Amino acid sequence: MFIAQSSIRLRLAREAGKRRPYSNSLYSNSNATISSSTEAQSAKTYCSNLLQKYDSPSSTLRAFIPPHARPAYFAIRAFNLEIARIADTVSTPQIGALRLQFWRDNINAAFAGRPPKQPVSILLAHVLEDLSVTSQGGKPALSKSWFLRIIDAREKYLNNAPYPDLAALESYAENTYATLLYLTLQALPLHSLALDHLASHIGKASGIVAVLRGMPLLAFPPPPNHHSNSRGLSPGVEAQRSGSRQGAVTLPLDVMAEVGLREEDVFRKGAEAEGLRDAIFKVATRASDHLITARSMLQQLQRGEEVDHAFEGEIEEERQDYGKEGEQQGKSEVGKGFGVLMPAVSTALWLKRLEKFDFDIFREDLRRRQWNLPWKAYWAYRRKTF
Repeated sequence: MFIAQSSIRLRLAREAGKRRPYSNSLYSNSNATISSSTEAQSAKTYCSNLLQKYDSPSSTLRAFIPPHARPAYFAIRAFNLEIARIADTVSTPQIGALRLQFWRDNINAAFAGRPPKQPVSILLAHVLEDLSVTSQGGKPALSKSWFLRIIDAREKYLNNAPYPDLAALESYAENTYATLLYLTLQALPLHSLALDHLASHIGKASGIVAVLRGMPLLAFPPPPNHHSNSRGLSPGVEAQRSGSRQGAVTLPLDVMAEVGLREEDVFRKGAEAEGLRDAIFKVATRASDHLITARSMLQQLQRGEEVDHAFEGEIEEERQDYGKEGEQQGKSEVGKGFGVLMPAVSTALWLKRLEKFDFDIFREDLRRRQWNLPWKAYWAYRRKTF
């Protein structure tokens, strides 16, 4: 009997040692400290693989981020993916809200130096520790409020509700995709009003494009847990109609009303719905306008001129950190932080493809990888233009 009990204890001890390195529970590791460098490297690999699988443009553009800031880039972008994918992997908004709260707790724990056994949180905690030597006045090098802002913005549209108007869509893009750029600039670290101004417009354009790209998958959802913004609609929209529950159309309501587009027509007719292409054109034009503005600003800064319009971002209290030096920096700072602005390249390429296909948002080619992004991005970075 004693031998049998000892054997059971030994087997249980061995099984405990074989547990996975990462746990989905925040609270099982509430007293954990910042993990080892080996665990941080594993977390970095996890985040890199996550980008490669679900966000191929961001994975490609990582090459233009300075090496010392890439761990932060991976953590920030992987965090965004984890938050964005919640709506696709839950059955109800209530469950999604619980998962978002889990991530709020994760962020708070990572900033407190006690990350849970979750790879994104582990990598973020190590980034914060590494960047702490460059912070001023004891403040964290990255703004926790910006991570929480992304979660709040995602939660607002967790049920895939339509945007009331174009301004609401722009605000959502500012609070998500532009905020990702602000965080990455902090990680360099660069505190420049000119760069944040550029990032605001590029982020808004990227966010609007992300909503357009995701529209077919939201209107005709594929089976659960099979969503990837890097894959095509397979085996096609028609097959998805017959096998999935009805989804949602997230275009701004004011645009839909202006062109006479009805949600039920999209569900019945897909790409042939009356007014759909006109609505896509109007929304895509707003994204293009932000890129045009950013391009004009970049040229002004490179010529040493002052930007001819006011900053429209929603940075609020963080703007006080610029100081006079941050407000006066222009050409030199743009050169240092240009890699962070590279999403402008992938966004512009996608908008050109959309125009090529006559604003048919259901065209499967629009959801395939951008094969020409690497060399287009290379030349844009070398010439410091987009």
